Amino acid sequence: MTDARARRYLRNLRVERDNEALYARLAAAASDPRLARAYQRIAEGESANAAFWESRLGELGVDVPPPRPRARVRMLGTLARWFGTGFVMPTVVRLEHADHLETPVDRAGHRDHFVQDNARGRAHRHRAAGGNTLRASVLGANDGLVSNVSLVMGMAGAATGNHAVLLAGLAGLVAGSCSMALGEWLSVNSSREFYQAQITERAERLAVAPEEGVRHIAGIYRDKGLGRAKAEHLAEHLSETPRTALDTVVREDLGVDPAELGGSAWSAAISSFCFFAFGAIFPVAPYFFLGGRIAMFASMGTTFFGLCLIAVGTSLFTGRGLAFSIARQFAITAAAAAVTFGVGHLLGAAITG
Repeated sequence: MTDARARRYLRNLRVERDNEALYARLAAAASDPRLARAYQRIAEGESANAAFWESRLGELGVDVPPPRPRARVRMLGTLARWFGTGFVMPTVVRLEHADHLETPVDRAGHRDHFVQDNARGRAHRHRAAGGNTLRASVLGANDGLVSNVSLVMGMAGAATGNHAVLLAGLAGLVAGSCSMALGEWLSVNSSREFYQAQITERAERLAVAPEEGVRHIAGIYRDKGLGRAKAEHLAEHLSETPRTALDTVVREDLGVDPAELGGSAWSAAISSFCFFAFGAIFPVAPYFFLGGRIAMFASMGTTFFGLCLIAVGTSLFTGRGLAFSIARQFAITAAAAAVTFGVGHLLGAAITG
């Protein structure tokens, strides 16, 4: 029983230390001073939680290991420095929810600090503008790799010749990238149009019935835990400026920054095009330099290298171990390639007689 508790406490300690290290890195990477302060307070809260588990381990007579952040924490910190904290924040939130820790420490408190320090909706903006960029990028690269290796293996199975395989692979890369870019552009643009219509409707409602807007904003802050009198006072103060009232309602009701509306459709399209092409180039690249069976086996090798890179990204937002992510990616990709190779071989034999 003591050993089981010790293992559980050590696991909890590791998670709290990882969160502390991660939010400290986010605080250092944040360009907005208010966000930096919020992240730093979260890190301090996680440090207190870690100290709690250290004391529990001490009571059991278990040696407390030195802090050692996992590779996932270091990778997310690096991505935050390169692309900004909004890029990784949805992944951070998802990983925290995936921990499923049952502990007497108040783990919800730091989220309250985050929301309070971002009273004008910064938490929502980071989830909407940054969106799930990391997740979408990894999945886009994965789609490109799996679809194009399937196409390349299908053509190789049909024994159509190196030039035909190369042309098919490049055609698949370009066609798939364009399709992904167009689909993402339409998706984001449709989302922006939807949000714009919602904002217009709320602006008209606030203009026609401002007192209803005051009650609505007061209700929002009561739901956040403010007392009735304080919530009503804050709502009246915000409603003195119609733009501020509308900004508050839109951020709280829709979870978007009115100035951004979920991000740029063109940026999303270009990103989708590039990441799909990045994944799709791995299986076709060897056919630029090699031929025959050597090219096919080299394509398998570059594909495995590519899926290992993608698995690293996948492990960031799923929270699963790297070995598991690589094994799963390999199994899915190998199954798809085997099916298309077999179908291509059968069709090639049937067509050529």
